[in-house]
Amino acid sequence: MASYPAERSAGPICILNGASSRLEAAREHLVRISAEFGVEPRIVIARGADLPLSAARALGENSRLVVAGGGDGTINAVAGALAGRDTALGVLPIGTLNHFARDVGIPLNLEAAVRILFTGQVKKVDVGEVNGRVFVNNSGIGLYPRIVRVREEAQRRGHVKWVAFLLAVGSVMRRYSLVSVRLRSEETHAAARGTPFVFVGNNRYEIAGLEIGTRSSLNSGRLWACVAPKTGRRNLMRMALRAFLGHVADHELDAFEAEEFFVETATRSVNVSTDGEVTIMDAPLHYRIRPGALGVVAPSRNGEPP
Repeated sequence: MASYPAERSAGPICILNGASSRLEAAREHLVRISAEFGVEPRIVIARGADLPLSAARALGENSRLVVAGGGDGTINAVAGALAGRDTALGVLPIGTLNHFARDVGIPLNLEAAVRILFTGQVKKVDVGEVNGRVFVNNSGIGLYPRIVRVREEAQRRGHVKWVAFLLAVGSVMRRYSLVSVRLRSEETHAAARGTPFVFVGNNRYEIAGLEIGTRSSLNSGRLWACVAPKTGRRNLMRMALRAFLGHVADHELDAFEAEEFFVETATRSVNVSTDGEVTIMDAPLHYRIRPGALGVVAPSRNGEPP
């Protein structure tokens, strides 16, 4: 369970993922650099289900800043509690991929990231939401949630994350199948179709070339969704290769932007990924954007404090 120091201070509340291999380095940098700025951080070590509970409890403390230290799953857990509140989110990228930190502009160098907590400025960014659950990066159904489930099982068997991921991709592709979906919004009502996956991004993702998987904006006020074409396993792999070579366009993935839409499925419930975490949700899935709902401490050009 997460533990809180009894002593209170004016420093930031820092929720660190206890499973991170960079936990001790993050703690050392936080204590040392906070002292340079004359404050004492309150450091909370949490894991799994304790992360959102720690974030909810931190909202009741007298701090303008709550820091999330971990990967995208940790950021998601804390951001879900802070979205729509005045409390700002600080980000320490001590996870594996750190997609959100990269897109916000947080350096992956840990010391530099800690200093931004004290020298940065609060930037309002959008969050996505599916059936009331917040996501800061993306959500989806189909192939990716299946891969995550199999990867988690491989990790429980002792494989490191990257090996587990590769094993999961191979396993899921061998049992390749489609999901039946129908998308509807105020503007459109698409016919039901089979697809390997539906991907929904909090703002538009680059889908080709060296910038693939990144976002140039986090405050457009629009979700970006794509429904992959009904195709076989080999053609899907070819499309993935073409994307890395910069040869895939939005229309090939039936991509569109919207503020809100619904995804109907052939089943009453469906596995849904949100920032790498998978949960079972009731269909239809209700996706919407919440413009500027989250304040994030990002690098500042003038060095003014947040």
